[in-house]
Amino acid sequence: QVYLLESGGGSVQAGGSLRLSCAASGRRPSWYAMAWFRQTPGQGREFVAVTNWDGTRTNYADNVKGRFTITRENAEATNTVYLQMESLKPEDTAVYLCTAGLFPRGLDTFPESHMTPGPYDYWGQGTQVTVSS
Repeated sequence: QVYLLESGGGSVQAGGSLRLSCAASGRRPSWYAMAWFRQTPGQGREFVAVTNWDGTRTNYADNVKGRFTITRENAEATNTVYLQMESLKPEDTAVYLCTAGLFPRGLDTFPESHMTPGPYDYWGQGTQVTVSS
């Protein structure tokens, strides 16, 4: 079992910045790829960014590429994943959810389905990000 706790959401004006954090604890969180999705009312979960188990590989949704950066810090008991968000736009308003997926660590690429919620095993409760124009 892996437990995920997000923090860092809030309200910001367009063009501003926020940094989200996700603390992962439990059974071997460092083994897991970690990702951020976001969700708005009545919509499904939208992929934002992913990092592999050791932070050496990342991927981003096209609509956040160049503005958002995902990083991670692996410690013995708790791993933390960050999402640095710059040049925020009103359309970035959503609940941001942290998730962990046990992807094979020997692959050079992420699984083909990594931009969908299906392959991920654990989810946090989410943190609200509101961007006003």
